[in-house]
Amino acid sequence: MSDLVTGFAFFLIIEGLVYALAPHFLVAMAKLLPEIPEQHLRFSGLAAVALGVVIVWLVRG
Repeated sequence: MSDLVTGFAFFLIIEGLVYALAPHFLVAMAKLLPEIPEQHLRFSGLAAVALGVVIVWLVRG
């Protein structure tokens, strides 16, 4: 359970850093999202999930 909470804390840290250090970049990226086809967004999301699982597996496995 502590690993889950730690992971969530790291997520909040990274998200907070993006908002704090590059707000203009974040807004520009948000404006681009509607132009990206849904299929590409879905594939990118699945690729990120798979990469995350592989990294956790390699580090913790």
